[in-house]
Amino acid sequence: MKYIISGGGTGGHIFPAISIANAIKKQDKQADILFVGAIGRMEMERVPQAGYPIEGLPVRGFDRKNLLKNVSVIIDLLKSTRKAKKIIKNFAPDIAIGVGGYASAPTLKAASGYGVPTLLQEQNSYAGVTNKLLASKASKICVAYEGMEKFFPAEKIILTGNPVRQDLFDVAAKAKEAYEYFGFSPARKTILIVGGSLGARTINLSIKDGLNILTKKDVQIIWQTGKLYAADARAAASAYQTEKLVVTDFVSRMDYAYSIADLVISRAGASSISELCLLAKPVILVPSPNVAEDHQTKNALALVNKDAAIMIRDLDAASELVPKTLELISDNPALERLSKNILQLALPNSADRIAEEVFKIIKKSNKH
Repeated sequence: MKYIISGGGTGGHIFPAISIANAIKKQDKQADILFVGAIGRMEMERVPQAGYPIEGLPVRGFDRKNLLKNVSVIIDLLKSTRKAKKIIKNFAPDIAIGVGGYASAPTLKAASGYGVPTLLQEQNSYAGVTNKLLASKASKICVAYEGMEKFFPAEKIILTGNPVRQDLFDVAAKAKEAYEYFGFSPARKTILIVGGSLGARTINLSIKDGLNILTKKDVQIIWQTGKLYAADARAAASAYQTEKLVVTDFVSRMDYAYSIADLVISRAGASSISELCLLAKPVILVPSPNVAEDHQTKNALALVNKDAAIMIRDLDAASELVPKTLELISDNPALERLSKNILQLALPNSADRIAEEVFKIIKKSNKH
């Protein structure tokens, strides 16, 4: 069988895409899988690292602020459409899977044009523009949140959850190694601060301004800053020489970090939320305001409304994030309640469930 998986742009799209590919491979050892991404985006690097071939399209997002710049965007879109048709024709897939992001639009449109069945995976609680446009031709749409009927035809929707990185399972067993890895003590509580793979300016500035208060408390902190903010964060942290603070641009052993985290501070990307649900981690979410349709706030509210997370608006983070963090980390009943409630929202084995839908669609289309 031949499978095309298309989409990308951020880690939030790429990790689920690779997880789906791995789940397909697990059940169909002979699977021939080809990814289609956007040139210059992180999938062009991450997908080959995961062992899969990828083709790149010169596709980009529309510039909503400067409309004149969109002339070249439209030219690139036309080129991408032509290239996508060529890829579909030459590769002749049995199915095309779209995970959202620029590249999936021309790829899945071309697939539908050649009569190839398509499946969509929507990670967010507020559907992306690309998936909304592709929904009418899709055979099935796999979602991670309830109430997605407002975006997609109800009969096509399947609640599967978002696939997460495989190394995050069974993190509790790694706690002993994790404390040694970070040079931390099991006697203290640990706060994990993550702003996504690129970092988060507001979270970083709020933590930097609150270091004098945070470092006085009997807590340990893993602060992932992202590359852009690492030097500034390290300079600020150097004034507080302490074994209780680890500053890093990227946590390569996220399984270790999660295994000892008593509280997490995070943006509200769909992949991050899915991981936190499965790991039952109490979290303070600071949604990024710089995303399409403010979808991170909607992701966060889906948890807040079920008393499964605390949300602080980006605008309020400077004044509220550090005080709220210190209040929550010392409130054991609140941490336990958040942990219990967020676990209720976890949807395990998402990649396997999506793979099963993929096989059903292929089987059904081969009968015709």
